[in-house]
Amino acid sequence: MVGPDVELRDDVELISHVALAGRTRIGARTKIYPFASIGHAPQDLKYRGEDSRLEIGADCVLREGVTINPGTAGGGMATKIGDRCALLAHAHVGHDCTLGNDIVLSNNVMIAGHVEIGDSAILSGGVGVHQFSRIGQHAFVGGLSGLEGDLIPYGLAFGNRAHLAGLNLIGLRRRNFSRETISALQSAYRMLFAETGVMKDRIDEAAAVHGGDPHVGKMIDFLRAAGDRPLCRPRNAQA
Repeated sequence: MVGPDVELRDDVELISHVALAGRTRIGARTKIYPFASIGHAPQDLKYRGEDSRLEIGADCVLREGVTINPGTAGGGMATKIGDRCALLAHAHVGHDCTLGNDIVLSNNVMIAGHVEIGDSAILSGGVGVHQFSRIGQHAFVGGLSGLEGDLIPYGLAFGNRAHLAGLNLIGLRRRNFSRETISALQSAYRMLFAETGVMKDRIDEAAAVHGGDPHVGKMIDFLRAAGDRPLCRPRNAQA
């Protein structure tokens, strides 16, 4: 079922039993599997039928039972998903979320409203993400984790509630990051989450030593742009 305000770009494939509603735009060559519910009214009790929208990029794969909600008046009126994203069976993306490119949400991942996820992040099966959280690019969240706050770019998090367990080294190597870049990220990580000092000073120190590396720079920029949620930290880390 395709609603009257839905826009399908070239070569979109709807396998069967797909329901598309609202002001929804689906990018070229995206493939949607049975029983997906895309663009229906947000699961937000404050929603009053405002004419919000949902934008999904090109070359995405939305597997069985995926649900994605459009935006609301309280969050910018739009939910956006980038290109080449894979949302596996029964993943849910709530209202007013912004997802970058090349993201994988494994089976039964639950993304609450107003969440931001950077390019190439991977969330394993059964992960739950609290509303207003930010997940940086190339981050990895282990299966069945409950993420309550912001996860740094390139970070690795596990547990319920999730804690920072280092960098996503396997993902970085698979994506052909150089040894020099990985070494700089590891050094910056040790500075940022040292057991002494305060976070602001540690951020300044890491910026002074490694700020010339663009990937470390993204980590530092993420930390300086503090969000509405607490930072996901290693266990027993200093504030």
